[in-house]
Amino acid sequence: MSMARVVITAVRVEGRTISEVARDYGVSRRWVHELVHRFDTEGAAAFEPRSRRPHHSSNQVSAELEDQIVRLRKKLTSQGLDAGAETIRAMLAARTPRSGQDLAPLPAVSTIWRILTRRGFVTPQPRKRPRSSFQRFEAEQPNERWQTDVTHWQLADGTDVEILNIIDDHSRLAIGSAVRRTTLAPDVVTTFEKAFSRWGMPASVLSDNGAIFTGHYRGHGQVALELLLRSHRVTLDHSRPYHPQTCGKVERFHQTQKKWLAARPAAKSLHGLQAQVDAFNRYYNNLRPHRAIGRRTPAEVYAARPKATPHGPRIPEHYRVRRDTIDTNGTVTLRYDSRMHHIGLGRVLAGTRVYVLTKDRHVRVITRDGTLLRNLVLDTTRDYQPRGVKRGPQRPRKRE
Repeated sequence: MSMARVVITAVRVEGRTISEVARDYGVSRRWVHELVHRFDTEGAAAFEPRSRRPHHSSNQVSAELEDQIVRLRKKLTSQGLDAGAETIRAMLAARTPRSGQDLAPLPAVSTIWRILTRRGFVTPQPRKRPRSSFQRFEAEQPNERWQTDVTHWQLADGTDVEILNIIDDHSRLAIGSAVRRTTLAPDVVTTFEKAFSRWGMPASVLSDNGAIFTGHYRGHGQVALELLLRSHRVTLDHSRPYHPQTCGKVERFHQTQKKWLAARPAAKSLHGLQAQVDAFNRYYNNLRPHRAIGRRTPAEVYAARPKATPHGPRIPEHYRVRRDTIDTNGTVTLRYDSRMHHIGLGRVLAGTRVYVLTKDRHVRVITRDGTLLRNLVLDTTRDYQPRGVKRGPQRPRKRE
C-alpha cells in the first residue's frame, strides 16, 4: 500500500486529525492537506503517484529550434555529408551570432542527439563497440605517415572502376585521389609522384598487402612503388594480412567519399568521376570539420605544424635469389617494376633447375651446380629477353 493511500485512509476513514497523522507517519502537514484535498477533488486518482517534472523549463529547446535541427539533419543527409549531432551544432553556431545577451544558448551535443533519436533519425545500437574502447594511433607531424588504398565504385552504366586514395595520417588531409578502370603498379607511381610535387615527400607510407603496393608475398620481389619510395628514402610499411584496421583512417575516408558520391548523379565517364572526386577532396580538406581532429578542417591541421621529411636509410641495390625451372619454351620469368619479363635460355635446357640471381636489373641464370647460362642487363622496355643467338637454317617446308 502506498503512503498516500495510508494517509488518506487515516484521515477520511479513521477520522484522525491531519496533525496527528503527519506526526505519526513522519510527513509534513502541508503534504497531508494536499493529499486530502486531492482525494476530495479527484477521488481514487489521488492514490496514484504524480510526476515531478516541472511544468515549464527555461532551458528547454524551442519547437522552432528543434525543427531547424531536423531540417539540417535532412539537408546534410541528402547531400551525403556528415549529419551527426556535433556537425549540426557547429552549423547552428555558424548561422546564429552569439553577441546578443537575449539569445538562447546553443543546445548541447547530447541534447541534439536526444532530439534526433526522439524524432526517429537515430537507431540505437546497444551492442556496437564504444569508441572509447578503440586504441588509436596517430602520427605526430604532417607527412610523417601517408595511408593509401584502393576502393571500388561504379559509373552510371554499371562499369566497375577503382579509386586510389592517399591521406595524411596526422591531419586526415586528402593528399590525392586517382580514378582508373584498373589501377596498375605504374599508375600508383604516377599518383604518388604527383602528390610529391604538391605536398612534399612523406617520411613513411602505410598500405595493405595488395600486389600494386608490395611484392613481399610474391617471391620477395619489389614492385614499382617500393622502388620509387626506396630511391627517396621513404619507409614503406604494410598492415597485417586480413587486418584492415591498421589502415583504418583511409578505410574510413573511403566510406565518407562514397557517401558523398552516392548523393550525386552517377558519373558517366572516368573523367566525370574524377571531377566529382576532386570536388569532394576540396570540400573535405577546406570546409568539412573533422571530428577526429577537434572539429577543425584537415587543411588547418596540416598547416599548423612543421612537416616531417624522409629519414630512412640509403638502401643498397636490391639483391634477390630465386629458384626456378626452365619451362618448355626454354625461358624463365622474372618480375621487375611490376612487369613480367621472359628470359630466353633455349629449349634444349627445358626442365633444368636453375638459380636466378638478381641485382636490380643485372640478372644471372646459373644451374644448380654453378654453370652460368645467362648474364644480362634486363631491358625493361620489352617482355622477351632474347639470347642474341642467330637462328639456324630453316628446314624447307614440304609441299602437299
